[in-house]
Amino acid sequence: MAFEHELQIISKNVEEIIPLDELKAKLADSAKTGKALRIKYGIDPTGFDVHIGHLVPIRKMREFQDLGHIGVIIIGDFTAQIGDPTGRDESRPPLSHEQIISNSEKYMDQLFTVLKPEQTEIRYQTEWFSKMNMVDVLKLMGKFTLAQFMAHDTFRSRYEQGLSLGMHELMYPLLQAYDSVAVESDVELGATEQKFNILCGRDMQRYFDMPQQVAVLSPILLGTDGVNKMGKSLNNYIAVFDTPADKFGKVMSIPDSLIMNYCSYATCYDLEKLAEVKSKLESGVNPMILKKALAREIVRLYHGEQEAEKAQAGFESLFSKKELPDEMPEYELSENEIKIVPLLVQSGLCSSNGEAKRLIQGGGVSLDGNKIESFEASITTTDGSVLRAGKRKFIKIKKL
Repeated sequence: MAFEHELQIISKNVEEIIPLDELKAKLADSAKTGKALRIKYGIDPTGFDVHIGHLVPIRKMREFQDLGHIGVIIIGDFTAQIGDPTGRDESRPPLSHEQIISNSEKYMDQLFTVLKPEQTEIRYQTEWFSKMNMVDVLKLMGKFTLAQFMAHDTFRSRYEQGLSLGMHELMYPLLQAYDSVAVESDVELGATEQKFNILCGRDMQRYFDMPQQVAVLSPILLGTDGVNKMGKSLNNYIAVFDTPADKFGKVMSIPDSLIMNYCSYATCYDLEKLAEVKSKLESGVNPMILKKALAREIVRLYHGEQEAEKAQAGFESLFSKKELPDEMPEYELSENEIKIVPLLVQSGLCSSNGEAKRLIQGGGVSLDGNKIESFEASITTTDGSVLRAGKRKFIKIKKL
């Protein structure tokens, strides 16, 4: 039946579906009645620079859209003034409403590189929260207990460590939960770290005698370092606003161990294609070949086939044909992470810290084609990584 095919697509590369039986029932009912499911995802526009890790659940929303369902994006113009405490050890300063609206518009421009605008509703929380009074808020609070919220890993950890935990932050999951009531959500998407908040949405809908939403939880995309969650603070991210060349080069810099992770969560590969990539990896195909195909696919998704072809040609011209010498000295390195300036000096590429800093400032230092822009940068290398200083100095990293 049609809904069984939908379930197979939706379940692909998902960490957890809670509860699975209810999703099956919703899909079956949708197939029978022709009524599209409403698929919710909330964004907290405290910034606007979206990276491809943010888009893992958004790609899942697009799969729902391709199956005929409606994506509902909640702009957290109210909760952004609180700041999502999930996974954070400290409070975030609130933003003005004007900043939030500006950020959300730029955010949506990037989400629409994936989503279908004609099947996407954009809803602002102030549609419903601005109409509430204190009595309404207290009634919502009365539907949950402090014990429930202190079971949340983030809240409990901060409390036990004696860190600041504002009463307003305890409200965040409650407000996100009410969003599900306001938009009559059938399914809510999110990363695994959002599990507590999304399940609060199920509880809130039950309190309002509504059908409960299903949680579809996606894994977290690792950063290009292969160790940490993708994020700007660690400079291990691939931004939607990155140029085609930058995207291609950053994908080529990932450790071989991330190939399947990126194929699964950063592309639109179907199950057959994923099985093919896995088979090639296991059979010993050169990972560089698979990474080139992956990099080209990621660029194609955001910029089109022509730009993907140009990005690959540019990369190959720089690193495979002309610029890299046939032979280059190897430098043995045991550290997984090292500061760039000491590495340039210790490896002999630069004679002093001053020379290394001047070269970085002039844009003359790169790792696997990615320009190093900060004196304080810490870099993560893999076996075979190429560090370049100036036009003619190269070393190949050999990991111990």
